[in-house]
Amino acid sequence: MTQVIERGTPLPTPQRAGGRRRSPAAAACVLGGAMAAGLGLGFLAVLVIVLWISSPYPDSGPGGALHLAAGLWLLAHGTDLVRYETLSGVPAPVGMTPLLLVALPVLLMRRAARLGSACGDGSDGDEVLPASAVFSAVTCGYLAVGSLATVYAAGGPMPADPLSAAWHVPLVAVLAAAGGVWVAKGRPLGPLPEWVPKGVRRAVARPRYALALRSGAAGALVLLGGGVLLVGASLAWHGAEVQGTFLALTGVWSGRFAVLLLALALIPNAMVWGAAYALGPGFALGAGATVTPLGFEGSAALPLPRFPLLSALPPQGPGSPVTWAVGVIPVAAGLAVGWFAVRRAREVSYGETALTAGLGSTVCGLLTAGLAGAASGPLGSRELARFGPVWWQAGGAAAAWTLAVAVPLAVAVHAWRNRPAAGTGDEWHAPGTRELRWETLRRAAGAPLVPDRVPVAAPAPVPPVPPVRPQPQPNPVPVPEPDPEPEPDPVPTPIPDPVPATPVAPPVLPVSGARVLSRRRPPL
Repeated sequence: MTQVIERGTPLPTPQRAGGRRRSPAAAACVLGGAMAAGLGLGFLAVLVIVLWISSPYPDSGPGGALHLAAGLWLLAHGTDLVRYETLSGVPAPVGMTPLLLVALPVLLMRRAARLGSACGDGSDGDEVLPASAVFSAVTCGYLAVGSLATVYAAGGPMPADPLSAAWHVPLVAVLAAAGGVWVAKGRPLGPLPEWVPKGVRRAVARPRYALALRSGAAGALVLLGGGVLLVGASLAWHGAEVQGTFLALTGVWSGRFAVLLLALALIPNAMVWGAAYALGPGFALGAGATVTPLGFEGSAALPLPRFPLLSALPPQGPGSPVTWAVGVIPVAAGLAVGWFAVRRAREVSYGETALTAGLGSTVCGLLTAGLAGAASGPLGSRELARFGPVWWQAGGAAAAWTLAVAVPLAVAVHAWRNRPAAGTGDEWHAPGTRELRWETLRRAAGAPLVPDRVPVAAPAPVPPVPPVRPQPQPNPVPVPEPDPEPEPDPVPTPIPDPVPATPVAPPVLPVSGARVLSRRRPPL
């Protein structure tokens, strides 16, 4: 049996088992995630190949450069690398991630999720993909390329630790993809899902948590800004040492360019280190040295790497008033948390304001701890096993500093904003002024707005009257009706003389506040 298809009839499209047309949106999302990972790998591969070509002493061929690019891409996700070529022969881990490199995979993954959310919008009969499907497809495509990069980097000079790559790469991909989908869907801030307990949903819906997040983020930004100022001031103060170290590392322009790129990539790490230094715990420079405002404690013969950023460290020994002055930075962070934790509403109590400021301090401590953990890591074994701030010390110090400053400031600001107006002649919120304003308005109008109540005497009691029984009456006698009288002629109504119009007084202007306007007399 043959099927006859008329001319002009469109051919049937392939359908799924459920009857819906197969949409390429899901495949496009997977491809977008894979392309995001490929673009990140390609950028680092081009950069490493250019540096390898321009280097006068290449250690390996182009294959080794590509393996190193794959390792750097994994390092940008926070994965620990392992360096086998050491003087002692012991493998040395490299776990410090340049935070500027993290921006590369995050931005690419976020953009891939946004573009994936734009696919499958219902045009041309395609199905609309939900946010969960876009998130899953983009993440799967990214992780597929990430697993291949991990296997490929294993044959290079600095392979990645498989266990570290197994959770660092998915973590960055999941967070970046979730942020991209959330932005593409219009940044919804709706209620929590139904599977969340009802008490938790009610608690989170309160405005104090949004204020706590905002105030905590403001405090963390102030700490990072203070860290930038400290790093810049220290580099300017030790300018000669920094320049000498930079020139002594290598004599060719390609090597100096590579050192400059590495220093720029580590600038965000230096910001976090400066914030930890201002908070008090400081940061570690190996297993036996710690830099704090109270002093640089450690061995004088510490084998520090020769690097421009490390040349800006304070001198070894006890602290000075100059180093103690960095305590202004956490105080400023606490002031920021306390200022942004106050709601502009009179019904908010002082306890609610103090609780919001406390939650904001906790958020600031958590953000600082996360940044400190991401900005630190090992640069080798033994002495260089600890490098950077300790995350729990930095986070605890940030929460303590901001809590001590933010709570009193928030309560004081709340009391100042809700104070009654005084000293201006317009005491609207003082007790007893309501009756005065009402009397002033009545006198300005010239007549009482509401008539005064006149006391009325109570009526005298009336003695009860006994009921009267009706008496029977005789039948009425019919009386003849008289004849109607003739109606008189109508008399014309006289027309009154016109009366001159009386001038009307202008309306009384309203009174603003407690200020009384003088009453104007009508013109004669």
